[in-house]
Amino acid sequence: MTHWFHRNPLKATAPVSFNLYGVASSPAANKICNDLRTARARLLDAFTDATCTPEIMKKSSDEYFALLQGFILPLDGTTQENKLRFIQNFKWTDSLQGNIASAQQDAVFELVSMAFNVAIWYTKFASRLETHIPRLITPAEKGRDLEPRVIDTYIVQIQAEAQEVTIARAIELKHNASLIAALSFETANFYQKADHTLNTLDPECSSKWKKYLQLKQHFYMAYAHCYHGQTLLAGDKCGDAIRSLQEAEKFYSRAEALCKEYRQTKGPGSTAKPSEQLFFKKLGTFIKNTLEKCQRENGFIYFHKVPAEAPALELKASYGLAEPTPFELPPLSAQCTPEVYATFDLTKGPKEDKAKAKHDEEIKPVKEPDLKPQKDTGCVVS
Repeated sequence: MTHWFHRNPLKATAPVSFNLYGVASSPAANKICNDLRTARARLLDAFTDATCTPEIMKKSSDEYFALLQGFILPLDGTTQENKLRFIQNFKWTDSLQGNIASAQQDAVFELVSMAFNVAIWYTKFASRLETHIPRLITPAEKGRDLEPRVIDTYIVQIQAEAQEVTIARAIELKHNASLIAALSFETANFYQKADHTLNTLDPECSSKWKKYLQLKQHFYMAYAHCYHGQTLLAGDKCGDAIRSLQEAEKFYSRAEALCKEYRQTKGPGSTAKPSEQLFFKKLGTFIKNTLEKCQRENGFIYFHKVPAEAPALELKASYGLAEPTPFELPPLSAQCTPEVYATFDLTKGPKEDKAKAKHDEEIKPVKEPDLKPQKDTGCVVS
C-alpha cells in the first residue's frame, strides 16, 4: 500500500506535561492531569507502532479524548467556556509545512490537531475527520492542516481511495463492465475534485500532492473508458468501442507520464510507486488486448466507422460507492465531574505565556514505521 497511495507525513508535536501545580488542588484533579499525560504519550506511541491495529488506535484515542474533553466541555452547569480550556500550551507541526511548529494555548487546538493525526493514521485503513475546527479562537493560516482547502482535499482523497478498494473488488469478482466503468469514472472525478481544491495553495507545498491526485485521476479515467468500451462492444457498437479504448490508451499514457513527474517532484510525504505495481501494469495490457480484439472484430464483422470524438462518459454507479463513517468523540471521562472541576483553582499556580500563532520552534518529525508492501495480486490495492 505504501507503494500505491501517496501519504503526507504525520504531524509532530512537542511534549505536554499537564503539570498544573497549585491549580490542581485535589488528588482527583492531579490524577486527571497525570492520566492526561499518560494517555497522550500512549496515543503518540501508537502512531509509530507498526503493530498498532484500528482497535488499539480507537481505544488509545478514545481514552485521551475522553479526558481532554474535561478541559473543553462546560462542567459547572453554565454555557460559558471551560475555565481550563486556555491553561495549557500545545505545539504542532503541519503535514505540508515541514518541522516548524505553530502553537496555541487552547485545548480545542489540541483536540483538532490530535484528531487530524488520528485521521491521517486511519487513511491506511480509510476514515473521516471531525467538526470542532470552527471553534478555534485563532483561525488556521493558509496552507496549514486545519485550513479548509487542506481538510477538504484529505476528505475527498480518502473517499476516492476507499472507492479504489471497491473497484479492485468488483474486478476480482468479475462484476458487470458497466458498473466498473461507472465506479472508475466517479473515482476519477473524486481525484479531479481533490486536485482542483489545491489549485490556490502554494505550489511549494502542494505540487507533489497534486501530481499524485492527477495521476490517479488519469489512471481511473483510463479504467472508465476501457470498461465502457467493453460495454459498447457487448452492445454491438464496435466503432464506439474502439474510440473509447483509444481514449483509454491516451489517459493511460498520460498516467504513466504523470507517475514520472510525481517521482521527480519535490515535496512533503512518501513517494508512491504506482506505475511499478501489477494493478497498474495490468490495465495497460488489458487496454491493448481489448483494443486489438475490437479492431479485429470490426475488420471481420462490424465494419463500423470509428468516430472522431470519444463517446461521452455519462455514467452513474447505482451501487458500490464508498460512504464515509461519521467521526464521534467518546463520552466525557467519568473522572471529569463538576466536583473535581471545582478543585481546579486558576488563581493559584503560574500559567504559561499565551502562545503566539507564528512559526517559533522546530520539532523533530514523527519517525513512522517502514511497512513492507504485501504480496501484489494485481487487484487488491490495500
